[in-house]
Amino acid sequence: MNPIDIVIETPRGSAQKYNYDPESKFFRLKKILPEGMVFPYDFGFIPNTKGEDGDPLDILIISEFNSFPGCMITCRIIGGIKATQVERDKKEAVRNDRFMAVPVQSSTYEKINNIEDLSEKIIKDIQHFFINYNELEGKVFTPIELLNPTSAMKTIQT
Repeated sequence: MNPIDIVIETPRGSAQKYNYDPESKFFRLKKILPEGMVFPYDFGFIPNTKGEDGDPLDILIISEFNSFPGCMITCRIIGGIKATQVERDKKEAVRNDRFMAVPVQSSTYEKINNIEDLSEKIIKDIQHFFINYNELEGKVFTPIELLNPTSAMKTIQT
C-alpha cells in the first residue's frame, strides 16, 4: 500500500485541540479538554479529502514521535474505525470514520501493518476517547466496525 501524507492538527498528549483554518492557513485553538483528558496519539487530517461532515478525513497517527501542529508526516494506513456521528440538536447520523496510520520512519511500530496488530485494549481505549471527546460537544460518536488497511484506503480514495 502506498504511503500518504498526513497533517498533524493536535499532537499526542495535548489537552488543547487545534484545527487548521484554510482561509488564514494557520492553526487555531478550538478548545481545551477537561483536566486529565489528552489526545492519546497525534491527530490530524488527510489533505485533499472530504468526509460526510464536510471536513477532511480524520486520522490518528500511532507513533513514538513528538510532533506539532502543522507537521506533515508520511504514513502507512493500518486501518480505521468505521463510525457514525450525530451532531447536537440533529437526528441524522453522518459517517465520521477515524483512520489510523503509522509513520514510515517509525521503528517502534514498523511491524504494525493492520489495526488488528494493535492490542484490543489500545483499540478500545481509542474508541472510548472518541466517544468521550464527542460527548463533550454534545455529539454522539458510535463505532460500527474496524476497517482493515485495504477497506480504509478504498474509503479514503472515494
